[in-house]
Amino acid sequence: MTELALRRSLVSAVSGWTLGAALCSLAILAGGPAAAQDCAADNGDLDARYCDANGDLVADAPTDPAELLNPDTLVFAYTPVEDPAIYEDIWQPFIDHLEEVTGRDVEFFAVQSNSAQVEAMRSGRLHIAGFSTGPTPFAVNLAGSVPFAIMGSEDGRFGYTLQVYTRKDSGIDEMADLEGARVAHTSPTSNSGNLAPRALFPKLGIVPEEDYEVVYSGSHDQSMLGVVAGDYDAAPVASEVVDRMAERGLYDPEEVQIIYESKPFPTTSYNYVYNLDPALVEKIKEAFFTFDFEGTALGEEFGGVEQFIPIDYKDDWEVIREIQAANGVTYTPEGLAAE
Repeated sequence: MTELALRRSLVSAVSGWTLGAALCSLAILAGGPAAAQDCAADNGDLDARYCDANGDLVADAPTDPAELLNPDTLVFAYTPVEDPAIYEDIWQPFIDHLEEVTGRDVEFFAVQSNSAQVEAMRSGRLHIAGFSTGPTPFAVNLAGSVPFAIMGSEDGRFGYTLQVYTRKDSGIDEMADLEGARVAHTSPTSNSGNLAPRALFPKLGIVPEEDYEVVYSGSHDQSMLGVVAGDYDAAPVASEVVDRMAERGLYDPEEVQIIYESKPFPTTSYNYVYNLDPALVEKIKEAFFTFDFEGTALGEEFGGVEQFIPIDYKDDWEVIREIQAANGVTYTPEGLAAE
């Protein structure tokens, strides 16, 4: 079996397991206990268990000190990736720094799906997490996550683009050539992998599922590998993901081409759960904003990133919420179940 065939076999097996885990998580998410609060203000899209008195679109911290969490061990999770074991090693320098600044033990939690990650934070088993762009509003509204940081440059810039890749020998050289093609979208809740294409491509004269067949691959990695292998004719993917894949030698950039690129979107958001003790939250923020990427495995993995910078969910995720609204997305367990 070739290396590529082996990789595709493993990806298929993992995807099958992940689906079962996600369905289990969603069952818990839909049926778990929810202590709804009596809020004076309009909660917007937030679940009934949360309040938003200041209108910043994220859950307020509980007013009752007895409801605050102050765990001895903090649980941290990065967004689901093809090989969580690799990313646990990559994140270790940051975890060491987080332990030093907070004075707490930190456990890395390898999540298998966006649904499982949201459920883990909602149920209180996850305290700090990096949520992908598209799932971030689900985490905010269903799990009480509070986005506060993003990877960026020293001058405060951050973001990634939606890129559409094809093989150079595919005969597909522009968006109009996607007519009748088999195109890999990642997952229903993914921003660059599904929602943005559905909102943006019609303006280019190409309507997903009308002009081309949509096939869900499960991840940006699998979409890109599928294009390289010829399983898909094209794929919309996040630039930051395919750049890292190229750096790791997972595909040959000479075999593919970009036929479309969007304006920048925000990348993975870093969040704490709303009911963490405020003093602990300040220590967590301090750890993020003082971490030095230079010379670490994390800095090598995320090339061009120099620091964590502050974000504002209400402002910085506005374009994402608009794209999701255009796609009829609702921030409910049923909406997340599409994952």
